[in-house]
Amino acid sequence: MSWGTELWDQFDNLEKHTQWGIDVLEKYIKFVKERTEIEISYAKQLRNLSKKYQPKKNSKEEEEYKYTSCKAFLATLNEMNDYAGQHEVVSENMTSQITAELTRFVQELKQERKSHFHDGRKAQQNIETFWKQLEASKRRFERDCKEADRAQQYFEKMDADINVTKADVEKARQQAQTRHQMAEDSKGEYSSILQKFNHEQREHYHTHIPNIFQKIQEMEERRIVRIGECMKTYAEVDRQVIPIIGKCLDGITKAAESIDQKNDSQLVIEAFKSGFEPPGDIDFEDFTQPMKRTVSESSLSNSRWDGKSEPKPGSKSKGKLWPFIKKNKLMSLLTSPHQPPPPPPASASPSAVPNGPQSPKQQKEPLSHRFNEFMTSKPKIHCFRSLKRGLSLKLGGGPEDFSNLPPEQRRKKLQQKVDELNKDIQKEMDQRDALTKMKDVYIKNPQMGDAASVDHKLAELGQNMEKLRLEAQKFEGWLAEVEGRLPVRTEQTRRQSGMYDTQNTSAVSNCAQDRESPDGSYTEEQSQESEMKVPVTEFDDEFDDEEPLPTIGTCKALYTFEGQNEGTISVTEGEMLYVIEEDKGDGWTRIRRNEDEEGYVPTSYVEVYLDKNAKGAMTYI
Repeated sequence: MSWGTELWDQFDNLEKHTQWGIDVLEKYIKFVKERTEIEISYAKQLRNLSKKYQPKKNSKEEEEYKYTSCKAFLATLNEMNDYAGQHEVVSENMTSQITAELTRFVQELKQERKSHFHDGRKAQQNIETFWKQLEASKRRFERDCKEADRAQQYFEKMDADINVTKADVEKARQQAQTRHQMAEDSKGEYSSILQKFNHEQREHYHTHIPNIFQKIQEMEERRIVRIGECMKTYAEVDRQVIPIIGKCLDGITKAAESIDQKNDSQLVIEAFKSGFEPPGDIDFEDFTQPMKRTVSESSLSNSRWDGKSEPKPGSKSKGKLWPFIKKNKLMSLLTSPHQPPPPPPASASPSAVPNGPQSPKQQKEPLSHRFNEFMTSKPKIHCFRSLKRGLSLKLGGGPEDFSNLPPEQRRKKLQQKVDELNKDIQKEMDQRDALTKMKDVYIKNPQMGDAASVDHKLAELGQNMEKLRLEAQKFEGWLAEVEGRLPVRTEQTRRQSGMYDTQNTSAVSNCAQDRESPDGSYTEEQSQESEMKVPVTEFDDEFDDEEPLPTIGTCKALYTFEGQNEGTISVTEGEMLYVIEEDKGDGWTRIRRNEDEEGYVPTSYVEVYLDKNAKGAMTYI
């Protein structure tokens, strides 16, 4: 089966077919290019997706990835990043192994096809030239033969005519002979050219054209084989990355299987455990017997008070019911900001008062005055406001010993700080050991360096290590103090525990007297005032149906304040609101917008108008 013998007369069709084959090859190259672009785009989108959901450094999201479910999600993102890399590999391999190779092959194919068909056209032109020569000799031979016949007929006519002279007859005879000779010459030339044409024609159709068509056939078959090989490569490139993609998917599966719900639950406990004991049962107080009652151990009063003071008849203790306050009210009580309020804006708006209002500076009230105020008012306001300041987990600007945190959270922070300091000490020790070895080398080989140049650095490292050790000892002392105070969870301590355990009784006492650390944080320091004997205060009859705090005045916002911390409320410049608790000397005023929106704003941000009939009413202007 050969194109040269089977398709000897299909030169034009073969030319069209081979051009179609090259077009098919170029179409396949375009297809592969678009596939590589899709792979690159897909890989880019996968990488962007993985990057989008990666936790931001030094953010709250980064802390969330301690949970196994979040770790599994992070592993999934990393595996997706590797998955995207495999799609990039597919694109690169297809570009180098298919697109680039086929492009070069197409260029070579076009040049080869052009050469073959050029040879074919040249052979056709050659045979056409011989054909033209043959036709010309044939027409000449035919013409000479006809002229020779006419000359012969004329001679015979002249010879038969008796009126014609002998000279004319001889002339006609010679003319006939000349024409016969010319016809013979044309015949010989025609015969020679015909033989030559037949030879060239046989060579053309049996040798030259078959050879050219055979080369074109081989070229076309190479094209077909090459496109088949490229299709195999196309599949092989995908197949090569399947094991790695499988490993990525296995990694995602393994990460999903590593999720431990129990471990995550334990981490939640470690993150939010306060270390306090839940309140115990409230003792039954029999009001039918007009006799002296003993103060309940679980009441708000300190369990260390000797109970010699006589409570008023009909009084009821509600210090233990604070966990059952409605959520919004409890959160409002527990979220008074303990950090200093922000100063008013440097440049106030036109409607603001010039030199904006400042928080009134009040002297610290005497303990006796604070104690009397506590005894004659609802203790939930002062006590829980102070308690919140001790329990708030907002660490911005907190004390160095983390005393503003609950015991368990404080222990964790101290332990974390001790571990960090130990790591720093270890780094300094490693540097010292390295410098010591370097100094020994310099002593043994003075040409390598001056040993004295290392002494200054060693001394500096020694000072740093000493500072770090002192710092670590300080935090270890605080840690030991906290670990020694953490309560032991036993049934007996749960029954005997008050608002906190026995070791935190002094803190509750200080809370009742509104004794706070300078930054408004929680403290466990005991003082002699905590041993004072305090009579049981009088509370409202109905605690569960607690009414909202009464308004004691109104205020106008001088500046816009964005309440981003818990317990604060956002206000806009010029807004009128109700005042429900005046500034207690910490720079914050408690206001209310409606029944469900209340919170603290900096006193310097508002102009307060207190009712004259309200207790201790005063106006900040």
